[in-house]
Amino acid sequence: MNESNIKAPGVYIDEINAFPNSVVPVATAVPAFIGYTPQAMYEGKSYTGVAQKITSFAEFQSIYCLPDPPAPADPAKQYSPEYYLVQQKSQPTQGDYMMIGTDYYSILPDPNTVYYMYNSIRMFYDNGGGDAYIVSVGSYGPSSGTPINPGDQIINPNVQVNDLKSGLAVLQNEQEPTMYVCPDATLLDVANNGALMQEMLLQNEDMQTAISIFDIIGGNDPDPILYMDDITTFRENTGTNGLDYGVAYYPFVGTSVMQSTDIDYTNLFGGDLSQLEPLLNPPSDPNETAATIISNIQAGNGLTVSQNNNSLIAASPTYSLILKHVLTDANLLPPSGAMAGVITKTDNEGGPWLAPANTSVVDVSSLPINLSESQQGDLNMDAVSGKSINAIRSFNGIGILVWGARTLDGNSGDWKYISVRRTMIFLEQSCKLAAQSYVFAPNTKNTWEAIKAMVSSFLTSIWKEGGLQGASADDAFSVDCGLGTTMTSDDITNGYLRVTVKVAVTHPAEFLILSFEQQQATSS
Repeated sequence: MNESNIKAPGVYIDEINAFPNSVVPVATAVPAFIGYTPQAMYEGKSYTGVAQKITSFAEFQSIYCLPDPPAPADPAKQYSPEYYLVQQKSQPTQGDYMMIGTDYYSILPDPNTVYYMYNSIRMFYDNGGGDAYIVSVGSYGPSSGTPINPGDQIINPNVQVNDLKSGLAVLQNEQEPTMYVCPDATLLDVANNGALMQEMLLQNEDMQTAISIFDIIGGNDPDPILYMDDITTFRENTGTNGLDYGVAYYPFVGTSVMQSTDIDYTNLFGGDLSQLEPLLNPPSDPNETAATIISNIQAGNGLTVSQNNNSLIAASPTYSLILKHVLTDANLLPPSGAMAGVITKTDNEGGPWLAPANTSVVDVSSLPINLSESQQGDLNMDAVSGKSINAIRSFNGIGILVWGARTLDGNSGDWKYISVRRTMIFLEQSCKLAAQSYVFAPNTKNTWEAIKAMVSSFLTSIWKEGGLQGASADDAFSVDCGLGTTMTSDDITNGYLRVTVKVAVTHPAEFLILSFEQQQATSS
């Protein structure tokens, strides 16, 4: 209360704040997904090119998924890739294939129909995801009507780098997201994929609020001998800027996120049943029942797709096997969406200072390549580029685990670990937002002491939770602010208030070494 305003006799109340300002921890696990969605419309409003926050998969469905038609029609398919069975002269050496009779058939997708965004968001929520931002850059494009060649990398011409860059630019106005995820990026060619990754890292470095989680082209079908060529290509195309804000995982993961009800005859040969019928009813092994069902479908029998599909499954073991192969191929996904969920779960259980590693991934049942310990060594450490790749590996008797916790800045003493980079983002942004209340405050000792007390109290709580190392709080951090320590007289004259914070961030025990030696027997 300003006593100069008191003019009349009486009793006045002057309330004094007992508690100073405090630092409120910012959210640490809020991914922003950029990519193509089935739609982007809610209550007549378009959400294309908008950074929209969601809190659940149900909320994602309400905005970005196609509405279901009235019963008794089947629910709308939100993602419907198309596959072809192409006969080969000999056993294929790359990609998935199956035998029908004595002939080999490669299972090949129409690249124009392959997208990863929808299933990646499902993986995010299955692995413990919560709040997220969605930036839809458009809906699915038209199919090409032709499959890729065996061994070719999937490049979807409907996925445009400028679309994804535009979606990335939208996030420049959002401070809350802490992870950028672009699952459709591996559907670009190598050059455009590299350009997008470099732009993501530059934005991360400029904003200092988020990391980017990358997938690696070729991780869906790695050559067991030459897989390192894909790793080298990735390293050569990520540039040299902002590497401590980048995280990469390898390889793709075989999942169970898509179920048998998600694939049927409409996903085969572009829905052309005349190409499917010879496979189910060959002259060498006729199946008249399957042929009759297909004929009735073509004639329009009034049944739903799921009803006709169930009839074909019951009539033809070959058809069931085809669907099984197609489902396996469609379930091979980039790991970035799942890893965003794993990081969220790790943060919720402890904090960003815990490494998101040595943990399983929900819905993951297989890997396209099983890396050994020696093979992972070349991924984890690279003397030339320093760009570490985090492996997802299968261990006998345990299962599939995330087995790496490094950023792309793997040769850095400061920023080689994901948990260190993310902890510093968390501390910096939390203190930055809290310090805004002191903008325009008097640049005097009272303000300096208030800021020191506020930041120290916050860091003490983080130290108690295990986020900082040290036997005592004094060992874990220090906060300085004052004339002669962090500021000069010129700083104060020019309106600068400088605070120096030093923290001892915990580092993961990446290499656990047990020493054994023999001890001579001694008499009792």
